[in-house]
Amino acid sequence: MNGGCRAGWFMWSLLWGELRAAAGPTRLRCRSAAFLSRGGGAVPPGPACGDRPGHMERAVVRCVPSEPKMSLWFVLCDGSAKHMQRDQAEPLGRALARIATNAGKGHAKAAKKSKKARAEAGPAGEPVPTAPLAVRLFSRDGESVAEDVSNAEAWQDGAVLQIGEVKYQVERNPPSVIELQLPRSLLAGFPVCPKIHTEFGAPQHCLFRWYREQPGGGGDEPSPGGAIWVEAPVRDRVFTPTNAHIGLRLKLHCTPGNSQQRYGLPREVESSGPVEAGPGACTFDSRHLYTKKVSGEGLIRTVSYNVLADIYAQTEHSRTVLYPYCAPYALELDYRQNLLKKELAGYSADLICLQEVDKSVFADSLAPALDAFGLEGLFRIKEKQHEGLATFYRRDKFSLLSEHDIAFNEALVSDPLHKELRDKLAPYRLAQEKVLQRSSVLQVSVLQSTNDPSRKICIANTHLYWHPKGGNIRLIQIAVALSHIRHVTCDLYPGIPVIFCGDFNSTPSTGMYRFINSGSVAEDHEDWVSNGEEERCNMSLTHPFKLQSACGEPAYTNYVGGFHGCLDYIFIDINALEVEQVIPLPSHEEVTTHQALPSVSHPSDHIALICDLKWK
Repeated sequence: MNGGCRAGWFMWSLLWGELRAAAGPTRLRCRSAAFLSRGGGAVPPGPACGDRPGHMERAVVRCVPSEPKMSLWFVLCDGSAKHMQRDQAEPLGRALARIATNAGKGHAKAAKKSKKARAEAGPAGEPVPTAPLAVRLFSRDGESVAEDVSNAEAWQDGAVLQIGEVKYQVERNPPSVIELQLPRSLLAGFPVCPKIHTEFGAPQHCLFRWYREQPGGGGDEPSPGGAIWVEAPVRDRVFTPTNAHIGLRLKLHCTPGNSQQRYGLPREVESSGPVEAGPGACTFDSRHLYTKKVSGEGLIRTVSYNVLADIYAQTEHSRTVLYPYCAPYALELDYRQNLLKKELAGYSADLICLQEVDKSVFADSLAPALDAFGLEGLFRIKEKQHEGLATFYRRDKFSLLSEHDIAFNEALVSDPLHKELRDKLAPYRLAQEKVLQRSSVLQVSVLQSTNDPSRKICIANTHLYWHPKGGNIRLIQIAVALSHIRHVTCDLYPGIPVIFCGDFNSTPSTGMYRFINSGSVAEDHEDWVSNGEEERCNMSLTHPFKLQSACGEPAYTNYVGGFHGCLDYIFIDINALEVEQVIPLPSHEEVTTHQALPSVSHPSDHIALICDLKWK
């Protein structure tokens, strides 16, 4: 079974459990208390099958063209939940015959248990045989569906399955929740963003109800585990607990939906632990005062931020050498993610370029959280690494046209674009080897304005080689990057401007910065011998762009115990873009409150750059 099939069967096995649960904990009855009507309203608990005239139960069908089998779930009147898998190409008649057999067995079992059946038993103690149940399928127009029609064609949404006297309305591919998770760490004052995966629906169309645990009982709704839950007056996808919730667990009730306001079976999830106290004031609180609202028409609020990968924060070297001043709990991933999600959400950005993003952090934390705030995420992992780059864009401002990511080492070796650079580097064997050993990548995304389709823009994101003596390597990497960006903005999408974000690991005095800013670097620049004569690789480089650091040259964007300096930039094409405003960085007092970064009030050793850009 392929990955898609496995995921589908797993999700629908969860659905089967929900069908069984909806049928009741003791003798199951055909009730739909837990099901939602097609308009989203709750169907009140009903009597056993057939007790309510005109009432139809649910028969849920999952039928995906790319998979060979379809699935069918329904609950019989004896309370047994049936889960059937049938070939999509199979004639309907065979599926109906199997349903009749299963329904007959259910009736027989119920008859054996009934006192009436025992009283009517023959001399051998066997119950009186019952007549076979008639099973038919009707189209939504009320016409009987021919038994030679394939299952895939027969089981349409709105059809009616009749088993004996009981009717089931067929719901084909209703919205379903595949995965629902709450973060492990919950802090008062910090947004709780659930991870939600749906099938045949979308998180933005789901319905949400939040609950808090009631200490000492007396709540609205008991759970099987004995906890008492009180509904919170919040129906949003994101919930921010207050100090009143400290010590209490949270529960989320999610009903999957789609754009047609069709709703499926709800799922619930409880937090694994209680809400804990937050850290108080954070370095980004004052910055949020400038970014309370999304920027207006024609503006592009852009963020670039190295968020400190967990694989680097959670090492013994990090705890004892790099960040010995930072409380150990403040280096833990769950804690830092709470701060990071609140920080990023509060910037109300249109574009966010992140570096040092763990693959699992992107999938399980940042992408779900920022999706809840209207941002779509793209991820590019570094070669042979567990972290990489992430670019997010606001969905109602931009749509994605294409992606053009590269690994510097691979592109340098194989892409004809870089033949001239390759030839220049060839005489310098040691430098060439060092460049090809590096895992750095470039993420390039071309976006189109949703309000003005004529406006397209290239968003580039990178994280250059880190070593203090690696200036020559960074010059080669940025030459590859700019050549690739030139190809995208001149050959593939002629004339579109570029925003180039990243952690360039270069201060304003370096050759890399001079190259980007001025358009050229001389072959005798001191950075060509940054790691000594053995790695010397003198060459002159040029590029055609007019790029400028939108946030200027701050005193520092990286502040750790042994170093502080400006390493991060948002470079913009000044032919097409101009700076509307730069969001001030935290004050030196805020940065050094806990000596250096990261700290209990700041999740990374870098500081985010934020600016509002305007089309010229």
